[in-house]
Amino acid sequence: MAETLRAKALKTLQKLSRISAADEWGYCKCVSCGKLDHYKNMDGGHFIPKGSSSRWALEESNVNPQCKGCNGFSMKHGSAEAQYTLWMIDWIGKDQVEHMLATKNDPVKFYAADYREMIADWSEQIKSHERRLGERGGLK
Repeated sequence: MAETLRAKALKTLQKLSRISAADEWGYCKCVSCGKLDHYKNMDGGHFIPKGSSSRWALEESNVNPQCKGCNGFSMKHGSAEAQYTLWMIDWIGKDQVEHMLATKNDPVKFYAADYREMIADWSEQIKSHERRLGERGGLK
């Protein structure tokens, strides 16, 4: 089954969120628990879940590095969601977090051209970070 443009855009944004947060050795911190790991071992976790918000699913500010444990089980059954909220408030401010939460159900329609533009832009940013880290391409 072919990957949809939306799925490719999500995958690209998730990689960008991880690699852009990485230090010069490729390590970044989980925004929920603070675990330090290589960006390739982390997830690009959504503050507002991608499945419940067309408005925020593809917004860079909504996707940040999370370890696999926090992005999975702990977001639903642990403290990761609360920790992510506190991190977001520190990072972008309480007013913006409240705005994101208040508008999470606002529908946004993206077209194929929109997805292609996002993918192209984010892919260029990823390439820049790969050069910064001395890496060569790939969408892992």
